[in-house]
Amino acid sequence: MYAFIKKNLLLIGAVACLYPLQVSAQNKLSVHAKADFVSDYIWRGADQQSGCSVQPSLTLGYAGFSLNIWGSQSLTKWEEGGAKEWDINLGYTYRNFTVTLSDYWWSGINQPYGHYKNSHYFEGTLAYCFGDTFPLSLSWSTMFAGADKNEKGNLQASTYLSASYVFRLPADIVMTPAVGFTPWKGMYHHKAAFTDVSLKVSKEVSLSNHLAIPLFVQAIVSPVYDRTYLVAGIGIGF
Repeated sequence: MYAFIKKNLLLIGAVACLYPLQVSAQNKLSVHAKADFVSDYIWRGADQQSGCSVQPSLTLGYAGFSLNIWGSQSLTKWEEGGAKEWDINLGYTYRNFTVTLSDYWWSGINQPYGHYKNSHYFEGTLAYCFGDTFPLSLSWSTMFAGADKNEKGNLQASTYLSASYVFRLPADIVMTPAVGFTPWKGMYHHKAAFTDVSLKVSKEVSLSNHLAIPLFVQAIVSPVYDRTYLVAGIGIGF
């Protein structure tokens, strides 16, 4: 039974309160664009070897549905071929639940995009946000197709669980502790383990009466890789 659940589980959704994939449930088209500039790119406790990067995103939303395209481009590691990522996320939000299908591609600059079996990772996530009165966010993400295979070439259903809680502090500072966990052997680790523990502090810094830039600093500890990171970033968007 455990093996069946592990290999056939398809829990899908967007980590709506953890990722920049937010849409309005109103029956009208919404368009959002954003570009983040980060000092390093750490994903679920793993260093993406990208260094300083720009991470743009474009989101279209309608009636609870969303189509999000998110990318990451290295600005500093061109001599190593350059890290590059292109992700597509199709999601639906109903009340506090969000469901998404994601297509991850991170092969790098000058690499072909169309090798779906060998270079794309397809994931489903189910997320739940308890709301403003109790701002706890939970998500479950499982790879279900593509390049997520073990040494025998079989799908290994790599799974990532996360939890975060938002604290709103004086001076409009937002503090978000979070933890990530993988429940079985997969791309994150060879057994169940905590992948990352982090603390993120963010604030919008006002430059004028009409312009404010979001700024964040995040401390990350990755137990499975025995690594620590301190990442800073700023963003602009509409």
